[in-house]
Amino acid sequence: MQKSRLIPLLIALLPVIVVAIFVGIPALMALAYSLGFIGGPNAAIALLDQHLVTPEQGLTLKVYQDLLRDRSFLQNFWATIWVTIASVALILVVSWGLALYIRFSHGWFPHIISSIYLVPLFIPVVIASYAIVTFWNANGYVSALVARLGMHFPGFGYTLFGVVIGQLWVNLPFAILMIVSGLQAVPDALIEAARDVGAPMSRILLRVILPLNILPTVITGTFTGIGVLGSFTVPYIIGPTAPSLLGVAMASYFQAYNAPQQAIAMAVIVFILAAALGIVYVRANVVSDRKAGTLQ
Repeated sequence: MQKSRLIPLLIALLPVIVVAIFVGIPALMALAYSLGFIGGPNAAIALLDQHLVTPEQGLTLKVYQDLLRDRSFLQNFWATIWVTIASVALILVVSWGLALYIRFSHGWFPHIISSIYLVPLFIPVVIASYAIVTFWNANGYVSALVARLGMHFPGFGYTLFGVVIGQLWVNLPFAILMIVSGLQAVPDALIEAARDVGAPMSRILLRVILPLNILPTVITGTFTGIGVLGSFTVPYIIGPTAPSLLGVAMASYFQAYNAPQQAIAMAVIVFILAAALGIVYVRANVVSDRKAGTLQ
């Protein structure tokens, strides 16, 4: 009996052990390295670090203090925050608009739209990023088209707004899938009952549809925000040289500046921001379960 219980437990623990060995322990050692611990597994990388910060005794927060006083890092940090907020807001607006159109429209055109929005899933991010730069750049297609009208278009390539457009392209399919699935779960009887009592579509949207789709919206926003915070390809290809997003800045510090300690500290800061979004996601799930009566 004990052996029959032990085998399923070992099978269940196997992925946990793999994650702990290949992710958990390296992450903890990296965190310790950012705090000044240069012994053990961190000894090799400490020999190559040209900007190493070591404490006189114990651990130190000097790496983080220096980053928070660094003007370049602060510009990158606030650029990352701005791009994340703008990307999440734009993605939610566009995904809600398209999801409502797909949900409540009839005919052949909504079916075409419901297929087209999945196209970005099958296009590599690198190719899509180069395509966006070519299309929106100062010398791109839109600029040439506007020039025909005698006007000048500076373009969105190599700008933070260009990064937002790129994030919209990359994250829109997932966002629409989540919102559409939430809208499909709203019973038609509720909508028809609201229409029977004379409620306009705006009131139905605010009082019936939106309250029933708070959780899919929160999931979309939090997952999109976490993805944008740590993104590299889109801001690297489309974004400006300065300020750059933290994903690009981390790679630069690690490879070009040979400062892995500072790069790891940036990664920890990004993790804290992503964890805050994760708390919002978990909180939304707990509230939803309580309202559904599945959690006491």
